Amino acid sequence: MEKRNYRDDNARRRPFRQEKSEKIEMIFGLRPILEALHAGKVLERIFLQKGQRNSITQDITELAHQAKVPVATVPVEKLDTLTRKNHQGAVAFLSAITYLPLDNIVADIYEKGKTPLLLILDRITDVRNFGSIARNAECMGVDAIVIPNRGAAQINGDALKTSAGALNLIPVCRETNLKDTITFLQQSGMQIVACTEKAEQNLTETIDFTGPTAILMGSEEDGISPEYLKKADVRVKIPMAGQIGSLNVSVASGIVLFEVLRQRLAANQ
Repeated sequence: MEKRNYRDDNARRRPFRQEKSEKIEMIFGLRPILEALHAGKVLERIFLQKGQRNSITQDITELAHQAKVPVATVPVEKLDTLTRKNHQGAVAFLSAITYLPLDNIVADIYEKGKTPLLLILDRITDVRNFGSIARNAECMGVDAIVIPNRGAAQINGDALKTSAGALNLIPVCRETNLKDTITFLQQSGMQIVACTEKAEQNLTETIDFTGPTAILMGSEEDGISPEYLKKADVRVKIPMAGQIGSLNVSVASGIVLFEVLRQRLAANQ
């Protein structure tokens, strides 16, 4: 594969630029949410009142599924905590970013002759962790971040602020099924490297990151889901000398991505 000039490539590597958002907007009411979906508005998530079922809620659910927008049925008390307005049993949040199709991103990377580097996040729920990880990813040359449409942190103002602008620069892909996504990436020629403290192999031990790679990081609570861990091509852990056996996921992501960048820079010297 042709060697890449990372310094020059980083300066122009992405045509994507998210629209900056100073405020995360809320939509409440069944009809306004339905109209927003019809209009193609990018929604972060939708909350519908439990037990409420009619033609409009069915339409909202179907359109949300097509748009990969997570829908949660919650007690009315939850909705009342989100807004004091007359929400009619439905509240939605407009997304702070525009999610991009993963297959288009992958195709674009290969068409440009680049070596893909993706970051898959399995259920990262803390918005500040997510923002920090996005900042790490952008600084280390990650081409896109992949998240599940359920169980992930809401990308809100805190995430944007913590990312220091990275979420306005790096593509984020929201996928319905991470297991299928991992299969797709493997079929696209990428190795899936799972970072887990349960691994036997250290990060620095003969792992070649110079080829197409997707790094898989797990949740703050219980790490990578077993079904995803089984599908990984390689499992690695970060070597540590202290008594505490684990790192914050945002710190861990920075260490792993630095090793990827270090190897790729060395290969191009």
